[in-house]
Amino acid sequence: MTRAALPGSQFPSGNLWKILPLAMLLCATFVLPALAQEKEKLWRTLSVSGRGVETIPTTLTQVSLGVEIQGKTAQEVQQEAARRSSAVVAFLKSQNVEKLQTTGIRLNPVYSYTDNVQRITGYAANNTVSFRIPTEKAGTLLDDAVKAGATQINGISFVANDEAIAAAQKQALKEATQDARQQADAVFSALGFKSKEIVSIQVNNATAPPPPMFLRAEAAKAADASTPVVGGEQEVEASVTLQISY
Repeated sequence: MTRAALPGSQFPSGNLWKILPLAMLLCATFVLPALAQEKEKLWRTLSVSGRGVETIPTTLTQVSLGVEIQGKTAQEVQQEAARRSSAVVAFLKSQNVEKLQTTGIRLNPVYSYTDNVQRITGYAANNTVSFRIPTEKAGTLLDDAVKAGATQINGISFVANDEAIAAAQKQALKEATQDARQQADAVFSALGFKSKEIVSIQVNNATAPPPPMFLRAEAAKAADASTPVVGGEQEVEASVTLQISY
């Protein structure tokens, strides 16, 4: 029986079955060593993690303050809280504070207990906002915010500006990479190996941890005194993992 030739083929149809095994053998001859080399590369690798930390001065104060009103009826306290909160927000806007936002609006009943009987005696409304201000202006602004109607200073924290944090993140990444490479070099030197190439790079994090909050006080009690506010420093961390073949 005569085998039909494949269209466009330069080989006789009768010899095709002889050529295919040879082609598959040649393909395997080239592919298998490449796979073996790749497998060896993956097996002979060292993974090491480096850490970098940059400390930068804080220049901004993150403030959380609020207005709390208590009264007999829910409508009464809510309206008064809204009125005072609007006055505080208007004042803060006039001072060009950064990232001003409402962080909470609450209206809760106030209970009293007599002979183990719970009774509603009134209501309490609480509106809170947060914002950022240059640290050197924070003390005076807090005092003026109390005069504008704020009754609570819920907390303050100190942060660097976004540009300083971004620059510190890049520097911390460089330090983390150098730290990882130095660790790897020390290991290879101790074992008598030589590093070949970096197989993979993983950036685990490059963040500025959220600043802790300080101070919770009834603002009205300190309204007549000047409030001192002193900033500090902020740490920016980065971690890098290198996988190096040898």
